[in-house]
Amino acid sequence: MPKYRVLINDNAHYMDESERVDHGVFATADQAIAACKAIVDDELNTMCKPGTTSKALYELYIAFGPDPFVVPLNPKDPDVEFSAWTYAKEQCERLASLRG
Repeated sequence: MPKYRVLINDNAHYMDESERVDHGVFATADQAIAACKAIVDDELNTMCKPGTTSKALYELYIAFGPDPFVVPLNPKDPDVEFSAWTYAKEQCERLASLRG
């Protein structure tokens, strides 16, 4: 059975692998993606304040938020298509409209 590792880069320390965190191993790609989404959601919920625009929230996220991604443990397993930045942008728009 394939297994997938979730790693988290820190947007505030771009390209600094010493700041990378191992979030754990998941049995399926869907579970790993769900973990990544939860990481992004938690951070956005913390960053979002009343009146924050989606653009301001997204800029804050890409500057300082976590950037989780999925890596298959077996290099022969397919890559996982997930972009934390794309997901965050969608969530920023949703959160900003909810919290107005």
